[in-house]
Amino acid sequence: MFQAPSVFTRAPLPPATPESEPRREQTPKATAPASAPASAAAGKRDPYFDNVKYLAIVLVAVAHAWEPVMDGSRATRALYMIVYTFHMPAFILISGYFSRTFDMSAPKVKRLLTGAVVPYILFETAYSLFRRYVDDAPDTPISLTDPLYLTWFLIALFIWRITTPIWLTLRHPLAVALTIAVLASVTPGIGDDLDLQRVLQFLPFFVIGLLMKPEHFRLVRRREVRLLALPLFAGALLFAYWIAPHTQLSWFYRASSAQERGAPWWSGLVLALGLLVCGLILTIGFLALVPGRRTWFTALGAGTICGYLLHGFLIKGAVYTGLFDRHTWLADPVGLVVVTGVTAVAVTLMCSPPVRRALKFATEPDMHWAFRKDPKSPESPKEQRGQQDPENRKALVKH
Repeated sequence: MFQAPSVFTRAPLPPATPESEPRREQTPKATAPASAPASAAAGKRDPYFDNVKYLAIVLVAVAHAWEPVMDGSRATRALYMIVYTFHMPAFILISGYFSRTFDMSAPKVKRLLTGAVVPYILFETAYSLFRRYVDDAPDTPISLTDPLYLTWFLIALFIWRITTPIWLTLRHPLAVALTIAVLASVTPGIGDDLDLQRVLQFLPFFVIGLLMKPEHFRLVRRREVRLLALPLFAGALLFAYWIAPHTQLSWFYRASSAQERGAPWWSGLVLALGLLVCGLILTIGFLALVPGRRTWFTALGAGTICGYLLHGFLIKGAVYTGLFDRHTWLADPVGLVVVTGVTAVAVTLMCSPPVRRALKFATEPDMHWAFRKDPKSPESPKEQRGQQDPENRKALVKH
């Protein structure tokens, strides 16, 4: 699922199952957290969007923790399907919403490079080395063109955001994005580079976010919508429980075409559109249920990029060291509750301010030395004071 790299205002911001054959390892690629939701106008963070990001990253981590132990539980598999239907669309939609002002200006390009590209390079390398030595897989390559596990969202975010001016220029951007997504689902020749299948198949949610306005979120958060969201998820869970034993989970990952899954090409068209509609409906339900007030976990929304990038080491470490194989009771109902609770607590700690500060060098690096100074950008007060001549400074002091 859940992001994810972050669209960052500095907050931002799968073992493949038998049905899905990943390219670099035997797990479905992870999902990631959404981008940062700070209010650009007032410079203040909106607690609602921080709540969205925190709750979404918890769902992402918990769903990843279910993967190694859910095969014996139909209910857990159904819950997994529900989460994977909406948590990435929610992340991507929010990322699109906060990309509306991206205009290729120097400051925003710098922020994109340091907030998405640099973390992608660092964590793609880190996860490759982690698998190589912890999983005893010496042939694991370090490839920046084939994202490993949860790093795919960072490079996808870079591609989506860098194309934002194109989508904002088109007369009918959503229709174009839908066409691209559906065609991608039946085009096996796209290949594995930069996980373009996912980039293209999830693209409509990013474009929807670009087209959204604040009043749309106010509409989603109305009491009537919240009341409808509860039976919506209850019905979705019953339906998922019914179809769970007969459903290929690879459809939810959007990482390959219908032909690569061994299905007829036309099924890609039908299921791609179906998942897009279901993902949007459940995303609306999720956004409606998130509290808009400040809560105990609101401050953790600023650190979801850390929770996203770090929780993979915890889960993959447990898989690589055989923890789930040695303790088979974790697949029992009590074990699933334990796995869920431990994962939720762990990812909460990973989003905490101390962890965010410790990881700032990788997720929010200060790389002013790598960029040219923009002559149009205003100088800092310190620089302005330094350039004033002594006589002017004396005059200022006198007055």
